[in-house]
Amino acid sequence: MAETLTLFTSIGLSEQKAKETLKNESLSSALRGAISQAQSIMGPNLDKATGTLLYSMTSRLKDVRHLTFLTEYIGHRKITTDLQLSAALEFLKNHPNDLIVQPEFDAACGVGVVVTPEQIEESVEAVVKKYENQLLKERYHFNMGLLMGEARAGLKWADGKSIKNEVDMQVLHLLGSKTEADLEKKPKGKHGNSLTRGDCDGLCCAFLVIFLFCSLGENYKTEGYVVTPNTMDLLNKHLEITGGQVRTRFPPEPNGILHIGHAKAINFNFGYAKANDGICFLRYDDTNPEKEEEKYFTGIRDMVEWLGYKPYKVTYASDNFQELYDLAVELIRRGHAYVCHQRVEELKGHNPPPSPWRDRPVEESLILFERMRKGMFSEAEVTLRMKMVMEDGKQDPVAYRIKYTPHHRTGDTWCIYPTYDYTHCLCDSIENITHSLCTKEFQARRSSYYWLCNALDVYCPVQWEYGRLNLTYTVVSKRKIIKLVEMGAVRDWDDPRLFTLTALRRRGFPPEAINNFCARVGVTVAQTTIEPHLLEACVRDVLNDTAPRAMAVLEPLKVTITNLYHSLVQVPDFPANEERGSHKVPFTRTIYIERSDFREVMEKGYKRLTPDQPVGLRHAGYVISLQKSIKDNSGKVVELEVTCTKTDSAEKPKAFIHWVSQPLKCEVRLYENLFKHSYPEDSQVVPEGFLSDINHDSLQVIENALVDYSVSGAKVFDKFQFERVGYFSLDPDSTKEKLVFNRTVTLKEDPGKI
Repeated sequence: MAETLTLFTSIGLSEQKAKETLKNESLSSALRGAISQAQSIMGPNLDKATGTLLYSMTSRLKDVRHLTFLTEYIGHRKITTDLQLSAALEFLKNHPNDLIVQPEFDAACGVGVVVTPEQIEESVEAVVKKYENQLLKERYHFNMGLLMGEARAGLKWADGKSIKNEVDMQVLHLLGSKTEADLEKKPKGKHGNSLTRGDCDGLCCAFLVIFLFCSLGENYKTEGYVVTPNTMDLLNKHLEITGGQVRTRFPPEPNGILHIGHAKAINFNFGYAKANDGICFLRYDDTNPEKEEEKYFTGIRDMVEWLGYKPYKVTYASDNFQELYDLAVELIRRGHAYVCHQRVEELKGHNPPPSPWRDRPVEESLILFERMRKGMFSEAEVTLRMKMVMEDGKQDPVAYRIKYTPHHRTGDTWCIYPTYDYTHCLCDSIENITHSLCTKEFQARRSSYYWLCNALDVYCPVQWEYGRLNLTYTVVSKRKIIKLVEMGAVRDWDDPRLFTLTALRRRGFPPEAINNFCARVGVTVAQTTIEPHLLEACVRDVLNDTAPRAMAVLEPLKVTITNLYHSLVQVPDFPANEERGSHKVPFTRTIYIERSDFREVMEKGYKRLTPDQPVGLRHAGYVISLQKSIKDNSGKVVELEVTCTKTDSAEKPKAFIHWVSQPLKCEVRLYENLFKHSYPEDSQVVPEGFLSDINHDSLQVIENALVDYSVSGAKVFDKFQFERVGYFSLDPDSTKEKLVFNRTVTLKEDPGKI
């Protein structure tokens, strides 16, 4: 071990990197072999550049059959840069089963190509000349990467550092040293108020480019993909069936309600397919009859369609139960699966004991598996397990288990049901999925995904993992939401304080806003945790353009205008664009304003109604001035008497306030974060558990709010901006007698407006 550590550090690896390499037996063995071969060519003392290339090669090379071949090229200095090495690895990946034609390989890797400093100088000079005017205008805010990219386009094998140094030198010669203005951050461009569906698809796809994808039919180029003698034939057959069409799927388990994280998955799967003229299946992973209910099937499809996506086809894992069973029999015949009698409790933990039945005869497992199907064992008495080790170290995952629960689609036909680890990849294969997109926690199952398809010699799609989307101040676990419902902390799955999709719809979040949010968050490998206010910002952007205006008063104060007669006022639905329509509201002697819009004592900075300060009424064309305040026995102001003056004949007031006249009574529900802490599930922050972190002030019900009657014909989920108050949506609890509004989000805060 010490000798190998010394060997690895001798080629330039840090001691830490060398120790990490030693932990990987296959990498360590390959690197030792490559170093030994290179030393036989170049001598015992390898320089750091060569050592770096050898380490990079052995850590990135997927097919060790080419190790000797590539090491020889490095040893004879035919490959001297990482750029050449990357091209070599790409060539080998594209020709997995072909004999290497040396002239083709040399041309693909730039072997023997020499790029002179004069060539680099001429190439950079031409590019700088091309963009000279733009450079002089934008100076150092210009995207220098564009110069680098174009200069390198004609000099593929040039050293990147040399090109960068030449670009820096020529730009400095043209522009001179940086000024203070050059050092300021470039202002970001302003986006429109909301993103369109096309924008969402485009943004999602832009993020995909960061780490996706191989071309269709070139699955074998993917990292970790296993190539078998039948791979190319299976891929060709797959292409014949699909015609080279992108195929994705959204495969939820129908045992709960979708949440905001699922919205990202829906946008990713459907959006990627749409952006590439492909198709996306909605496939229910209905392999556990104990937890599945019809309401979940319906709810899932409703939410997919609410977000604006239409599945190419709705399928079920249970559609394939017979084929999956036949494949399981074949897996046993090939010696890759066995019937096991270990109990569930024996299989728990990180290091469960190996199964004593792992090597039982194939014929015996076939007989026992048939008996499992016929219901000759009790639940948990036996399972079918696959002979493989997953990436997380889990050995021999279960493929089939017994459940004597009728299935919602197949009834009592089956009493054995396949697991996710067995079903998922095979259903993807059956449906000829091209991109199996799943969240990062399924990365540990990737090896079993590839292993099972290859063990059965069926078409193997590619699994791509991306980071989950999480929000702070909430929980999305089905088990935890059920606890919240049971203890009365929330009403149900669609309580607007939750972040299930049904809850967000009820609160009034437009589907476009959720899609825009998913697009802005993007698709990354890392898990993403976002503050709710970023989602709310997307909601405001959409509602600002789509929610018609109305006036509502949450804490009414009666105002009598002593010198006014009844009239009607025309109120624009969208004040910024009055051509989009308007509605009429009555303007009578009795109106109601917000209690906070009046103060008996003038305070510095206060701009609304006081005994000495008039205020304007929005849309009415009048300014009101206080004449008298009427109080009850406790001294509370209950009514104001005012006079009004037309705005064109009065001094311009400091502010205009909203009001209602002959209004409708309504109930308004105001929502805040359900939890006090941003991470309620973090035991270090909330040691007594998430249930102890509930914010009991997260819901405020105002039972006697007033709203102008223009909203009287509103339908459930219709959305409005109550001017100066916030955005609101009509709740399903509404009746003809009383409307109920949920506050969706507040208006954008303006600290300077009091």
